[in-house]
Amino acid sequence: MAKVKVLDHPLIQHKLSILRDENTSTKDFREVTNEIGMLMVYEITRDLPLEDIEIQTPITRSTQKHLAGKKLALVPILRAGLGMVDGILRLIPAARVGHIGMYRDPETLEAVEYFAKLPQDISERQVFVVDPMLATGASAIAALDQLVNKYEVKPENISFVCLVSAPEGVEAIKQAHPEVDIYTAALDEKLNDHGYIVPGLGDAGDRIFGTK
Repeated sequence: MAKVKVLDHPLIQHKLSILRDENTSTKDFREVTNEIGMLMVYEITRDLPLEDIEIQTPITRSTQKHLAGKKLALVPILRAGLGMVDGILRLIPAARVGHIGMYRDPETLEAVEYFAKLPQDISERQVFVVDPMLATGASAIAALDQLVNKYEVKPENISFVCLVSAPEGVEAIKQAHPEVDIYTAALDEKLNDHGYIVPGLGDAGDRIFGTK
């Protein structure tokens, strides 16, 4: 069974409070979203395998650690997922970036795909699916379905990374893709009648890009 990890580091929690504040400007919201994404990298990559390599330091030959195993890929769910990508890439700049476009039908709350463009070798990579909000889980599950069924990525090679999640969304992913790890900066109280996370932070895409 995959793990659900709430990243409660003080810096992450402090910055998340800034995002929750309705008075935070678009500029600050965008910058802090990327900062949290960068801080989350330390935890989401904690289990990456290492191998020994021989190097020459200025003093002597030495055996040191080097990343091994699969190469990495980020797959933001458009459009809000883009808000976290630059921060994550600052620490893992060699990762490839694919995109999956989803929007939530306001009536049914179901996810509708409108775009997908992924690295050709996506099935050979460790994949981090990125979306600031995990509400109903519909968009996340639709994106995971694409990766697993169409692009043949093994579920155990996928992690879902978000800022704020609702218990309903976490449970939905666990039921649909039980092998996918979930990393979130906060597990909030619930969804309201409109499918928004409570207390949440509003519509992350609108707040990142300054749209309403």
